[in-house]
Amino acid sequence: MLQSLASSRCVRVMDRNPSAWYFAFLLASYLLYLVFGALIFSSVELPYEDLMRKELAEVKRSFLRENQCLSEEQLEVFLERVLEASNYGVSILNNASGNWNWDFMSSLFFASTVLSTTGYGHTVPLSDGGKTFCILYSIIGIPFTLLLFTAVVQRIIVHVSRRPVLFIHLRWGYPKHIVAIIHAFLLGILTVSCFFLIPAAVFTDLEGDWNFLESFYFCFISLSTIGLGDYVPGEGYNQRFRELYKFGITCK
Repeated sequence: MLQSLASSRCVRVMDRNPSAWYFAFLLASYLLYLVFGALIFSSVELPYEDLMRKELAEVKRSFLRENQCLSEEQLEVFLERVLEASNYGVSILNNASGNWNWDFMSSLFFASTVLSTTGYGHTVPLSDGGKTFCILYSIIGIPFTLLLFTAVVQRIIVHVSRRPVLFIHLRWGYPKHIVAIIHAFLLGILTVSCFFLIPAAVFTDLEGDWNFLESFYFCFISLSTIGLGDYVPGEGYNQRFRELYKFGITCK
């Protein structure tokens, strides 16, 4: 008797406030999805991180054995300074190759990553003035970019989605839902080719140490605005057509 009363009361509460239960379910599902992702990433990547740590430790020990005049403390100071500079996008290797992080094309590329919220993190403002300007620039620029993208999408979708389907339906009399399915399939293939497959093939050719999977991965991470920063194009030693290359990536 008590159990039936409790269950009926629960049903009445759910009927009165279904949005709260929907939100609770959505929140619980999202948290479970986060935990699921963390478990998978940890199980897949942790062995590789452990292996890399061991390899770096062995390289460090080998370097100290071959250079006994250098103490471990001195090496630590040097490495700490190099890593600190690297976190700000200043690399010894890049400086040696003559690639500057803040020439015009590189700055244009950085501005595009800020406004698109991609943010690779490979280059960041060094000065207080640059950091202040970046904040003000983003406050105005990010909503401006979203507004522009919304306007562009609204105009493009009419020409690439509705009109072709309606034209074929009225011109040749094919069922509208069949035309819409075929059109969506072809549009999906064209989108994947233009934004993922073809750019990945170009990156594979121009970035000597990227394979096709890494190039495809970079395209997805960039276009989804995740921007992890582990792969950044145009930063290699003696990069071919670097200025033009950076401009093309900025437009993409």
